[in-house]
Amino acid sequence: MITVIGHGPPALTLVATAFARAGLDWDGALVVSAPEEGLRRAVNVCRAHPKVAVLTGPDAGPAELARALFPQSPRAFVVCEDLGGPGERIVHVRPAEATTRPWRDPSVVLVLASHTGAATDAHPESEDVSWVRGSRSGPAGWALGEEAFEGEVPGAEVRAFALAKLGPRIGDLVWDVDGGGAVAIECARLGAAAVAVARERAAWERTKADVRAHGVRVAVSRGEPPEVFTHLPDPDAIFLGSAEPEALRASAIRALRAVVALTRDETGVGPALEILRAEGMRAHAVHLAATPAPGPARSTFVVWGERGPATSEPPRARPERRPQTITPLPEAPGDPEPPKAPHPPQDQGTPDGTGAAARMAGRPGRPVRGAGERGG
Repeated sequence: MITVIGHGPPALTLVATAFARAGLDWDGALVVSAPEEGLRRAVNVCRAHPKVAVLTGPDAGPAELARALFPQSPRAFVVCEDLGGPGERIVHVRPAEATTRPWRDPSVVLVLASHTGAATDAHPESEDVSWVRGSRSGPAGWALGEEAFEGEVPGAEVRAFALAKLGPRIGDLVWDVDGGGAVAIECARLGAAAVAVARERAAWERTKADVRAHGVRVAVSRGEPPEVFTHLPDPDAIFLGSAEPEALRASAIRALRAVVALTRDETGVGPALEILRAEGMRAHAVHLAATPAPGPARSTFVVWGERGPATSEPPRARPERRPQTITPLPEAPGDPEPPKAPHPPQDQGTPDGTGAAARMAGRPGRPVRGAGERGG
């Protein structure tokens, strides 16, 4: 829930007036309220959607919006001052100019991408979003099949579990690091802002092609984790296609809410859990297996951390029954192994708004292939 200062729920009449004064159609626009506490999430909405009306507040005006968006997410601004009042003024500016001009009484800022007619995806309806109004119809499905992507990506079963732990929603920013961009695209379809990070040029190009094919807005960055992270805005959640210690530690430091990482090697699970706990996260892991019929068994280990107070003792496994497709792991090295199922589970396997958040030369590297992954 965003604490709103100076505004009730976004005033749609005010926004309609702003679009009319600017000579623009407001169909498909999202409307957000950006007081001081809500500026970061309002900025993420502007990153993810091509047409946003931002109701301003203290320390959340045109200059603050422009500083947060530029240069990773270039947008055009229409600043509407004192709408309906004697000092009404409508000003079209670029973000760089918006940071330096004095503003008298900005009521609404229209933040527009180069193509403002694009459809907007949205977020689940379960969240309290009194700070946002507008087009929010969700995608028809998620955890898309591997055939929907060009490169090497985590399988649909892995992505479904990862998305559940990442919890992407409107106003969030999610990084997809070494995941082939599939998780970033899924998050963008659910309404979140997203950044996909690729090490190799070929993977970077494939990710950009996938983003264009799906018609979503994802910033595609090329660089070597964790060094490339310094160029990216703070994320709510991070997905890592490989639980490499340095990248995992840096992710646990930067993520505001959650980190999800994959590894094929069970020996890497314990160290990954310790890294997450050392950075104040509640850490968990599962062995996720999915076997398309017909086909060979495929599995991966998923480690995730949720932001919360650090604990001296790892949480104990809860006694409730779990789905057969997920095998719980020991909570810490030395804990007893859970009993194995007598039979292994066999489950039926089931434009363009790209921007370069950072462009750094990357060393060759390959993400982990987990359950349901395929080659590109």
